[in-house]
Amino acid sequence: MDALLILCTCPDADSAQAIARALVEERLAACVNRIPGLTSTYRWQGEVREGNEVLLLVKTRRERLDQLRRRLLELHPYDVPEVIALEIVAGHIPYLEWLRAETEM
Repeated sequence: MDALLILCTCPDADSAQAIARALVEERLAACVNRIPGLTSTYRWQGEVREGNEVLLLVKTRRERLDQLRRRLLELHPYDVPEVIALEIVAGHIPYLEWLRAETEM
């Protein structure tokens, strides 16, 4: 089926909610989990920084990835948002079938 899990961090709950809702409403994702309370340590513009973020776990399929990435970049407030796609190599078949059905156009 080529199911994917996309990781994306957001700066706050409002942007995370707006992105999650848009991706699901537009059938680019079947489900988006928002995990608040994440603290990230990263290098940005030559400095090591830390900040609180919300992690999005976005479930979709490979066929929707390009559209999902474009839409996420349109909605995201960061200059360089994290968009990492991981293959889902196995899963509960009824869940994966649901994922496919919810991302059909």
